[in-house]
Amino acid sequence: MARAQSPLSPDLNPCLDTPAERDQLRVVAVVGRPNAGKSTLFNRLIHNRKAVVNASPGVTRDRNFARAAWRGRAFVLVDTGGIDPSETEGIVGHVQRHTRLAIAEADTVIFLFDGREGLNPADTEAVDLLRRSHKPVVFAVNKIDSPKHAANVNDFFSLGIAPLYPLSAAHGLGVSELLDGLTEGWERDSPHHTDPKPALPVAIIGRPNVGKSSLLNRLVGFERSIVAATPGTTRDAVDGLIEWHGRPIRLVDTAGVRRRTRIHEQIEQASVLIALRAVERAEVCLLVIDAEQGMTDQDARLIHYAWDRGRALALVVNKWDLAPPAHKNMARYEASLRQFAVTLPLPIAFVSALTGSRVSSLLPLIEQVSDAHAAQLPTVQLNRCLQAWTEQNPPPSYRGRNPRFFYIVQVSVKPPVIAIYTSAPQVIPRGYGRYLENQLRAHFALTGTPLRLSFRTRRKERRRPDRTAD
Repeated sequence: MARAQSPLSPDLNPCLDTPAERDQLRVVAVVGRPNAGKSTLFNRLIHNRKAVVNASPGVTRDRNFARAAWRGRAFVLVDTGGIDPSETEGIVGHVQRHTRLAIAEADTVIFLFDGREGLNPADTEAVDLLRRSHKPVVFAVNKIDSPKHAANVNDFFSLGIAPLYPLSAAHGLGVSELLDGLTEGWERDSPHHTDPKPALPVAIIGRPNVGKSSLLNRLVGFERSIVAATPGTTRDAVDGLIEWHGRPIRLVDTAGVRRRTRIHEQIEQASVLIALRAVERAEVCLLVIDAEQGMTDQDARLIHYAWDRGRALALVVNKWDLAPPAHKNMARYEASLRQFAVTLPLPIAFVSALTGSRVSSLLPLIEQVSDAHAAQLPTVQLNRCLQAWTEQNPPPSYRGRNPRFFYIVQVSVKPPVIAIYTSAPQVIPRGYGRYLENQLRAHFALTGTPLRLSFRTRRKERRRPDRTAD
């Protein structure tokens, strides 16, 4: 199993590009009661809409990590769920445990009050909790959107805390003063030390309740993402950084994606958009399906969504321990997937995130499809193969003449793009293109990655009309 990387303990796993970069940075946790605006402040400080924001309380559940910087001082910022010491059961209890863990592991805490609602008894309990943690705390009153709201700050001085930073996370007012107070006394970052191996981004995608969060937790080795039987538990894209054979891999757990016609709540809409953006940022996608339910139309849509965007892809059949006995034959199950739903050249793994069975096989699989995705194919070998394949099976003639092939070269990676120069690219049938693609995949082991062929003319042919097409 891969080893999770952490600067403080196995329970903290910030999402950064490299282990070396992460180990050098301070950790700042943003906490506060539900709906105080923590995720809004988090997004503003990282200059990215990474966290789901909604007016409903309790939107954030998992800890959300990202890098932030202010005046040459970089740090890890942690968004948390709303703090409520009275809640200990269910999903809310899990959220409280993750929030307390974030406080325990942080170097500094930003506590955010809701200036629009005013002082609440739960604020007093939360402040007492932070005092007992003996952590440096920066207190801020959010939602001070105009001068007429400034008087609301006075209520919070009764807690015996100072200084208090009034701000509006939504509009950016007062955020600079907060950051100045947060980073006061910090040394500026030195520009030295860069890691030559950035982390490989891998998105774990699929429908709700197929076991994506359980799979992430199993791979990183601890409860990074909250797991519950209720569909839609995960809302933000939750990152975990692991290391495999010296190579850092950033795993991103995403919200379950249902059919558009079934998405009605704004929170779910925002979660789905973040999940799809995670696909856009990834190089490799693991599409998780439920072994009991089998492949669905929505699974097929997600497969083609990632494939059409040039992402390497592997299928993960999860809950294999719960598959019906009549279907618990890997060869037959895989054959049924390929016959009815999966026509793309994708590798398939059968695992149980609950028991850990065969989960270790996913890391070599990720490495395999990532290597195919970034493959650099030798030009000399490509041209020898093209000559052999076209002689063995020439393209069909067009108006009595056969198109000639001149040479072949790879022009891009991630995914591989192959340019084939021919006398008449416009008359090459789609079926013949598929024939060449299949030959390339078989010869160069390009399973799990899109492969794009581009038929082109040589420059001298471009200067004169192509008589082949006359």
